[in-house]
Amino acid sequence: MTDENDRLLPIANVWRMMKKILPPNAKISKEAKETMQECASEFICFVTGEASDRCHKENRKTVNGDDICWALSSLGFDNYSDIMLTYLHRLREIHTQRAKQQN
Repeated sequence: MTDENDRLLPIANVWRMMKKILPPNAKISKEAKETMQECASEFICFVTGEASDRCHKENRKTVNGDDICWALSSLGFDNYSDIMLTYLHRLREIHTQRAKQQN
């Protein structure tokens, strides 16, 4: 495995996501899977890099969900940022409820 492959999402995961979106009888070529793998991986690196830069400027070492949402918005992906913020808040509510139930 090369360094290039180390930064890519597993192709099986990309394929599963693609398969969920496409009609059941659709076929996906190897080239299409690899192209989506590269694009999705690059997008994640792009957003994470922006979030990491913010953390660095704020002298923090840990990137959190709020940083990712900020990065999405900062890069012009407001529609994704809004959805992710909603998801993040709901996830935090679930974690809080579970913690209360365990005590």
